[in-house]
Amino acid sequence: MTSTTHPLIPNRKPSFDILYPVRRWIDGIEVKDAKFAHFICRVFPCNCPFERDIKLFGRTLFHIPPLCKLNPLYNEVVGLRFRALSYLSDTCGVDVTHYIC
Repeated sequence: MTSTTHPLIPNRKPSFDILYPVRRWIDGIEVKDAKFAHFICRVFPCNCPFERDIKLFGRTLFHIPPLCKLNPLYNEVVGLRFRALSYLSDTCGVDVTHYIC
């Protein structure tokens, strides 16, 4: 059954994704080297460094949302970091607790 004939999925035209080749490239990166895995874990933080609560006198004035979510490649980068952490812990037997927030 295709998505156009399924009653719960609306009939939409496929949208053009200019970043699709980059997404596939990042998803296709295999982590096979411990130095590369350590590099990936150091470069990409485990949480968004821009998310903040602005407080004055103990009261929250406003909240700055995680701007990393606006990155169109955010999910692919998080997946690459997860693959690097998994490689270090499963294959190399490295303690990765200092990379986890």
